[in-house]
Amino acid sequence: MKPRSVNKLLIAALIIALMILFAVFDLHQYMTLASLKQRQAQFVELYAQYHLGVIAAYMLLYILVAALSLPGAAVMSLAGGALFGLVVGTLVVSFASTIGATLACIAARYLLRDWSRKLLGLYSARRASTSEEQHG
Repeated sequence: MKPRSVNKLLIAALIIALMILFAVFDLHQYMTLASLKQRQAQFVELYAQYHLGVIAAYMLLYILVAALSLPGAAVMSLAGGALFGLVVGTLVVSFASTIGATLACIAARYLLRDWSRKLLGLYSARRASTSEEQHG
């Protein structure tokens, strides 16, 4: 097996494993508005004590949720605004969501590039042969 194929398999396995862990441990229950309302006082207290640590942890979690396309990004955006305020919340959510989406795009491009090229190549070859048959 080529090293590139092994790398692709490892990355795909990691992504699938993280998605399975999210489902098995029912982590979606923590990504609801009701759950955030219950823990709002704890989050505010934690943020008051550890500004940068909470922002960094929030960003890492948001990046992971966005990169894996897990449900909960909308709730996390609202929580970021509520927890950090308008200006800091907007900046943190904007950077984290952009980084997460970029990682998802890079992973999809890396993992699916050969497959999509093969698919487009087959489509182009069929289209060219059909065109030749029709137009001589």
